[in-house]
Amino acid sequence: MWCYLGGSISAEPRINDRIRVPEVRLVGPSGEQVGIVPLAKALELAQEYDLDLVEVAATARPPVCKLMDYGKFKYESAMKAREARKNQAHTVIKEMKLRPKIDPHDYDTKKGHVVRFLKQGDKVKITIMFRGREQSRPELGFRLLQRLASDVEDLGFIESNPKQDGRNMIMVLGPHKKKTEAMAEAREAQAARKAERQGYTQDEAPADETAEAPAKAEAPAAEASAEAPAEAPADSPSEA
Repeated sequence: MWCYLGGSISAEPRINDRIRVPEVRLVGPSGEQVGIVPLAKALELAQEYDLDLVEVAATARPPVCKLMDYGKFKYESAMKAREARKNQAHTVIKEMKLRPKIDPHDYDTKKGHVVRFLKQGDKVKITIMFRGREQSRPELGFRLLQRLASDVEDLGFIESNPKQDGRNMIMVLGPHKKKTEAMAEAREAQAARKAERQGYTQDEAPADETAEAPAKAEAPAAEASAEAPAEAPADSPSEA
């Protein structure tokens, strides 16, 4: 008796001898329609072209199969999926917490983080935390949120207006730039910095060579001056 014990079912298509149908609708290596042929004939053509017979539409009647290099197809599909995941933009909500009576220096630090998040294309949830008697002064938190939204209005906008949530007051800022645009700009900036570093390296190389040139030129002159005094004493006795 057959019993399914669980586990994932393979999503890979059937290829070559794994295909169990009497006939298939065959597509050639270049996408040309060959037509409905017996499975044995399709497998014979696959061997002739040194390719694989791959079932690309199992639910069709008869199933559609294509002649292709399945190993190359899997590799290219994996690369495309990897590139798609790399460029996929995930919506991220960052959170920043402030106190109603925040110190000016702390405010600037918190604002800097909000600016960085918005430049990255992320949303920012701003939370004002009230404690003790501060709960009776919600206008302090409201004014602080309005001030922050005004300070970063060139990078983001108020997506969710300030609202009271228990002891906290919450506001959500949304970026003007989409996540994909921010990611593209970040990649361009990184490539520019890399090219700039490579340019500096190339500019420094000729300077080192020119610095060595005078030293090489002076070496023969020094050797000549050292040999000249040694020849003079040898000639003087013969003349006498």
